[in-house]
Order: sequence, then C-alpha cells, then structure tokens
Amino acid sequence: MATLRVPDDVPSPNADAEAIKAALKGWGTDEKAIVAVLGYRNAGQRRQIRIAYEQLFEEDLIKRFESELSGHLERAVYRWVLDPEDRDAVLAHVALRKPNEDFAVLVEFSCIYSPEEFLGVRRAYQHRYKRSLEEDVAANTHDEFRKLLVGLVSSYRYNGDEIDSKLAKSEAEILERAVKDKNFHHEDVIRILTTRSRSQLIGVFNCYKDANGITLSKQLGEDRAANAFTEALKTVIRCINNPIKYYEKVVRNAIKKVGKSDEDELTRVVVTRAEKDLRQIKEAYHKRNSVTLDDAVSKETSGDYKHFILALLGNNQADD
Repeated sequence: MATLRVPDDVPSPNADAEAIKAALKGWGTDEKAIVAVLGYRNAGQRRQIRIAYEQLFEEDLIKRFESELSGHLERAVYRWVLDPEDRDAVLAHVALRKPNEDFAVLVEFSCIYSPEEFLGVRRAYQHRYKRSLEEDVAANTHDEFRKLLVGLVSSYRYNGDEIDSKLAKSEAEILERAVKDKNFHHEDVIRILTTRSRSQLIGVFNCYKDANGITLSKQLGEDRAANAFTEALKTVIRCINNPIKYYEKVVRNAIKKVGKSDEDELTRVVVTRAEKDLRQIKEAYHKRNSVTLDDAVSKETSGDYKHFILALLGNNQADD
C-alpha cells in the first residue's frame, strides 16, 4: 500500500502552481511551502501542476527547481516531480554514469517492476537520451556484468502466476551444479535469472532450498570466492523473491550511512515506492529494527529534506 497522503480537497493545478511561484519569489526560497504542496500530490496531480506552471509563468518548473533548490532536497524534489517512468530513466542513467558499476538500480527496475512498467522506463530512457537502455548498459559494463545486466534490461518476462514444477526442479539442479562448480557466470544461470517469470523463479528458488536446506542467496553469501558478480546475483534473487524485504534492507543501510555518505538510496526508495508499497516497507523496517522508519528519518536527516521525506512517508502536514 502507498504512504502518500493526498488531501480530500485538493486545490486546482493553477492554485498549486501559483503557491509554488510565490514560494520561489524573493531573496530566499520558501522550501516548506514547496513541500506542503508537492509532498501531498500524486503523479497525475504533479504533472498537471507542471503544465499549469509553464502555461502561467512561461518557464519550466523543473528547471526552476534546479536553480532554486540544492543538495538532497533538490535531488528528491526533482525525482518526485518527474513522471514516474521519466524519473526511473534518470535514475538508471545516473547509475550507469557512476565510476563503479552500480547494478542495484537496474536490477530493481528489471526484477521488481512488472514487464509493462519496466517497458515504460525503457521507452522513457530512449526518448530522453536518444539511445536505448540496453546499448548504454552494454557500453558501460564489462564481462559477466554485461551479460547479466543486458539480459535483465532486455527481457520482457511473462507476468502470470503459473509454475512448471518439473522445469523448476530441473533448473534448480542447474543452479546447484553452478554453485558447486563456482561457475556463477554460466550462460544457463544468466538465462534462467533473466528470462523466467517471477513466479517460475520463486518455484526454482523453493526447489533449490528444499534440495539443499539453504536458500540460494545465503549459499552464495557463504562462498569464499564471492565477489561483485555474485553480489549482483544475490540482488537479483532478493528482488525477485521478496521485494519488500529487499527494499527494507536498502533503507536500513541508507539510514546507517546518512551523514557519512549521502541520502540517494533513501530518496530512491521513498520516491519510487511512496505511491506503491512503501507502507509495507515501513512495516518491515519497524519489525526488523524495533523503531519506525519515520523516527529513524527524523533522527538521521535534517532540514527541509527531512520534512519532504517524512511527507512522502505519510506524515500529515499538521504532524511536521
């Protein structure tokens, strides 16, 4: 379930655009006023605000935000105001531009999103950057990473619930042999993980656990020869097996790093899941850490960025 709270009585897009324009006037930007509007509007409403702002004031709202806001708040607002598919295309592009291969974002989108959702991201990427996501992944990755990630972003998985039990058992045995031989980048391993439906893969993973008494991801984690590629395989498995648990861990690690690193991972999970399943992620976080995610964010972040993230986590304006 979503955490985003939209008021019952929402002002018109023109009224919201005018409120944002007023917040941007003068010597200093009124960030709290911007949060009070955008932190409580859904994707369709945000799109209408962008359109209304451009029609009323003859300037692009996103470009204005880029010039008026800064730091973590600017990145969070920028990602939130974009259409969801366009935002995810930007996140994928940012990941590919990092000096170290950052596979997590691409794995999330390709393994957690429905085939139609991810196809929308691929189309948005091509429209924005005039290149396909597949060719940029191929150009910016190497060796076994390239085979795995190109396979993931090129795939259009079947989205049904059917499980072929015989096939699941057979492919669990293929994975078992690959783990035993430490041949993690075998073409059959990549084929299975990049083409099978989510339901079929869960069946494969269950067969693996039944036969070996341990989950595939845990066995990969115990291997002394584990490296960045096996970590990528574990991320694929976790994203397919239990997206909520996966996102909880991303948030938990991000909270631990706040102040030492940056808030990009926290922002990514919150802005991409606030209108989907962030409530379940919050529940999983509370169960795992014995503290609410809201309290953790309040403690470890600050300023208007904190207020914005808390708004997307479901805090009422009166609670801030």
